[in-house]
Amino acid sequence: MDAKTSRVYELRTYTAAEGKLDALHARFRDHTLKIFAKHGMKNIAYWAPTDAPLKSNTLIYVISHESREAAKKSWDAFRVDPEWIKARDASEVNGKLTAKVESVFMDATDYSPMK
Repeated sequence: MDAKTSRVYELRTYTAAEGKLDALHARFRDHTLKIFAKHGMKNIAYWAPTDAPLKSNTLIYVISHESREAAKKSWDAFRVDPEWIKARDASEVNGKLTAKVESVFMDATDYSPMK
């Protein structure tokens, strides 16, 4: 399996705490994407649902990793990164931004156009 086909993708869905979606978008825009990249996570795409009720509280994105093992190492490093801790704490002065976080790891199929 070559490096391109061995990548693993992670679909993440964040449900923002009441009234915190704009702050969540700001944190991703201003800090999180850059810190993900620093730790080897490739930013693929980010989406905001267009229909209610998800429109008011949901962020969906896909990142990729070299492997599941690499994903674990990247997430472990991300969680203790002082830059992340500072950004997270500053953004959560008035309460947590997320009420729920879901993660699904995925492999691209052999017929996926991205291969």
